Amino acid sequence: MNANRIALVTGAGTGIGKAAALALGEAGFTVVLTGRRAEPLDAVAASLDGKGHVVTADISAPASVSALFDTVAARFGRLDVLFNNAGGWSAATPIEDIPLEDWQRVVNVNLTGVFLCTQHAIRLMKAQDPKGGRIINNGSISAHAPRPLTGPYTATKHAVTGLTKQVALEGRAHNIACGQIDIGNADTDMAVKMKTGILQANGQIMVEPTFDPVHAGRAVAYMASLPLDANVLTMTIMATSAPFVGRG
Repeated sequence: MNANRIALVTGAGTGIGKAAALALGEAGFTVVLTGRRAEPLDAVAASLDGKGHVVTADISAPASVSALFDTVAARFGRLDVLFNNAGGWSAATPIEDIPLEDWQRVVNVNLTGVFLCTQHAIRLMKAQDPKGGRIINNGSISAHAPRPLTGPYTATKHAVTGLTKQVALEGRAHNIACGQIDIGNADTDMAVKMKTGILQANGQIMVEPTFDPVHAGRAVAYMASLPLDANVLTMTIMATSAPFVGRG
């Protein structure tokens, strides 16, 4: 079903991006893996049995994003799925003490980077034959409920939700579907503090359960494998006992 379909995963070298890239490869996609560091991308590509192609890029830099999508267009002639996964965070800091440079760094990756990649993907998907495609954004359960002291991350993830809905609306005329996956407590590098104790809204420090990111990757592959007349607008996948419902 997915033979000869091209998927692009940002932040594909580690964590959720790696899990999604491997799941997309298992689902039959040819996967373009991008990120700033070639070494982890090459390691993931080596596990994809010839279906993985590495193109390094910095999604917060407009020229780098342009070069990335030029390479995809030249090499494959089309793009069927974009998984906007790359993201970053800042040190736990009260809103009033967040350095502007930390705010701008997180916004540049988590929001502007998603916007830039989305723009280029839409242009390519509108121009290709047959036209259309799918964009999947990595939101986070922080797109719904904040954690303490995570202002830049929470703000950008809420903004990604608005961008997802806007693209879903505008994409209708061009056979472009857009959805968002909100992931809670996948056992990646970001979850290290959850396993040792992380600050809760009530001021307590609590260990939180995590789950294998392979399941998040497979959820992305499910969303990606749907026909374009069907769309998962939002999906939440989380550790069953994670303190999300009722958080705060």
